[in-house]
Amino acid sequence: MKSKITELLNIEYPVIQGGMAWVAEYHLAAAVSNAGGLGLIAAANAPGEWVRTQIREAKKLTDKPFGVNIMLLSENADEVARIVVEEGIKVVTTGAGNPEKYMSQWKEAGIIVIPVVASVAMAKRMEKYGADAVVAEGTEAGGHIGETTTMVLIPQIRDAISIPLIAAGGVADGRGMAAAFMLGADGVQIGTHFVVTKESIVHQNYKNSILKAKDIDTRVTGRSTGHPVRAIRNNLTREYLQLEERGASFEELERLSLGGLRKAVVDGDVNNGSLMAGQSAGLVNNEYTCKEFVEKLVSEADKLLKINQ
Repeated sequence: MKSKITELLNIEYPVIQGGMAWVAEYHLAAAVSNAGGLGLIAAANAPGEWVRTQIREAKKLTDKPFGVNIMLLSENADEVARIVVEEGIKVVTTGAGNPEKYMSQWKEAGIIVIPVVASVAMAKRMEKYGADAVVAEGTEAGGHIGETTTMVLIPQIRDAISIPLIAAGGVADGRGMAAAFMLGADGVQIGTHFVVTKESIVHQNYKNSILKAKDIDTRVTGRSTGHPVRAIRNNLTREYLQLEERGASFEELERLSLGGLRKAVVDGDVNNGSLMAGQSAGLVNNEYTCKEFVEKLVSEADKLLKINQ
């Protein structure tokens, strides 16, 4: 399955693994890249030297292209921006901010820059400032989200920009991938299904919560603060939403959620941890290897797209 994204990134399939904090580390990134997609290491709030180690460990496991996702609000963003250049990373995706200040140094190093956006205006701005492609993420996605659905966001961004477009949010099988292509995408980014793959280091309790999730089992917290997050409902989401309803301060809400993702990913605390997952969790029913999942995804999408040709 070839597209502008496979050509741009020099990968076999137009499938990108989401840059999920605490989840997207070198084992998963290398496995996705070896499966023919593009794996990502999530820098999140980690120190730069941790990211450097992750990059070097991934290189031991794969000779295929992989990238780093940089959260631009991190206090370590400047350091990580420099380290990806020093380590010869070929692809950077960005989230939680505007990457314009880093564009020149990344471009000089030959790095492909792909910001994650949630609006037409931001997609147009990223194209103007030299982005090579964008990931358009709909509100169906897990973790930090915008408000517009993937179904309507993708075609509007497709009409507004000429650079390659990657769809994210709600894609968990070949039907979702084929739909994204029909809407104008050149590739897909997937997070939730990769969380439960065999190579993922996520605690089994977290994986099981996704595997047994139904269509109505995610909640969005943080809308009152302007930082909405989608996760599987549990004690944490219930308490957070109750506090929001009572008009709790940002500081009070932060105290409640602090360290929640680590509790879920590392400790397996499915009651008080933040089980970030998209609405597609209801479609995730099996724990495949990355290779099995990617090949199944692409095979299903390819058949559907040929039917519509």
